[in-house]
Amino acid sequence: MSETKTLYAAYSGHLSAALDALEASGVLPAGLPRGNVTVEPPRDTSHGDLATNAAMVLAKGAGTNPRALAEALVGELTKVPGVTSAEIAGPGFINLRLADSAWIDELRAIAALGVDYGRSTMGGGSTVNVEYVSANPTGPMHMGHCRGAVVGDALASLLEWSGHKVIREYYVNDAGAQVDVLARSAHVRYREALGEEVGEIPEGLYPGEYLIPAGEALAAEFGDKYAKAPESEWLVLFRTRAVAAMLAMIKDDLALLGIHHDLFSSEAELQAAGKPEEAEKWLRAHDLVYDGQLEAPKGKTPEDWEPVELPLFRSTKFGDDQDRPIKKSSGEWTYFGADLAYHFQKAQSADALVDIWGADHAGTVKRIKAAVAAMTGADGSPTPFEVKLVQMVQLMKGGQPFKMSKRAGNFVTLADVVEMVGKDVVRFTMLTRKPDAQMDFDFDKVVEASKDNPVFYVQYAHARIRSNLRKGAEAGIVPSDQHLDRLGAEEMELLKVAAQFPRLVEAAAVAREPHRIAFYLYDLAAAFHSFYNVGNDRPEKRFIVAQDQAVTSARLFLAAQIGQLIRNGLAILGVEAVEEM
Repeated sequence: MSETKTLYAAYSGHLSAALDALEASGVLPAGLPRGNVTVEPPRDTSHGDLATNAAMVLAKGAGTNPRALAEALVGELTKVPGVTSAEIAGPGFINLRLADSAWIDELRAIAALGVDYGRSTMGGGSTVNVEYVSANPTGPMHMGHCRGAVVGDALASLLEWSGHKVIREYYVNDAGAQVDVLARSAHVRYREALGEEVGEIPEGLYPGEYLIPAGEALAAEFGDKYAKAPESEWLVLFRTRAVAAMLAMIKDDLALLGIHHDLFSSEAELQAAGKPEEAEKWLRAHDLVYDGQLEAPKGKTPEDWEPVELPLFRSTKFGDDQDRPIKKSSGEWTYFGADLAYHFQKAQSADALVDIWGADHAGTVKRIKAAVAAMTGADGSPTPFEVKLVQMVQLMKGGQPFKMSKRAGNFVTLADVVEMVGKDVVRFTMLTRKPDAQMDFDFDKVVEASKDNPVFYVQYAHARIRSNLRKGAEAGIVPSDQHLDRLGAEEMELLKVAAQFPRLVEAAAVAREPHRIAFYLYDLAAAFHSFYNVGNDRPEKRFIVAQDQAVTSARLFLAAQIGQLIRNGLAILGVEAVEEM
């Protein structure tokens, strides 16, 4: 990646140099922590181009009041090239105004960096494990899985853009009762493939038609060997074959969304390798597991309830409401016990962990965060771990909830939706709201050609840019940075939105919030369309002014860089930019 410095990074550097100068002159004591000092756009753009909280953050440590420190800092900042004014606002914020030349330099930086504009080395090559989807391997992907899949995949891409190494992981829950149900369901389809009339799929089994090919494959491989055999002879075998078939289907479904994981980790293999036992041994050695009794259930105690001694993890020590059992009374591992061991394993090969979970798992967040803190924090520095909760999506069409899929049996498959509206529409739409907010996926709205449809609005901005570049080429005018001084106030406003992209990528990565990129792209598209529409009433403001090749080449250069920015942002989201609409 080129070493070209982007605007916000450059002015952060200028601010740091100004603070160094104040240290050298004795105004600031040396060594004050600057981690919370920021350079960002002011909330009200009429106040200036950049704002810094440096005086507010450092005044206490300097033993002075913020405004006094701000006055000293303003004296240094007015010396910075490109700063036309520095003003103190409120209790000590500093607003900077920049010369147009600073923004034009940024436009050239976008052109110089191209596909790398917005990439960052902030992550320093640290490894982040992002676990997402992790649906039970019992059937095809449905739309309940889709939102978390997109959020996780976009987050992984965002972290890579910000300088992290990323492990994309899928945890296969193939050790629970649900995979035994899958094996029994596959056995019904196996008998059906052999010609038996099975009738209605028995209640409690998976009824979807997606298991028919698995049954046919089993019939082809084993003939009628297990048709009348007792369950004990075929359950493990059919479970293994059926899980493999379902995983192959899941991978195909995810590929329709452009999603590919680096690692599929099996719960069954984890248990077979004795990882939960290792985790329990480690926890007992550190007095974090003890044998005790769970409290009686709150409210009316069930008649059949009796206290049982179980191995309990001291999760209350780490902020949980109660200590949690890692084994059942039968001796089997609880889901939490296995999950605890799985996260301990993940932490061995990553500097930070992020899990993307459905909102229905909110109740287990505290305990697993407690477990990770306990098992990775023996040295006092636990592995950073976050859980991002994703709400379900309500599917709508024609103002009504969308009907169910026959292939799946009782839900709408991801494949059905991608076939109806396309990968890019699905991916972008899933990021148009915060993941923890409820979402309606309205089939009519997501293909609507209007400003109210963010997917269309952003894609249309890119298509408009490409159209203007083609028209310019037909007229023999190529984008050029030779006459950028011809750009006016309206163009500068568009440029100021564009220049925020690199800092926004970093902020979104720190917050683990890829939807911020979708929001930004909408704002950038709005700024572009706003400028474009000025030309409807003022022909001299159009991108192509036939009688003025100099201003046309400058505006086309600006348009080309905005197009590059849209492509870069969409690339983070896993969405392709369209050439025409």
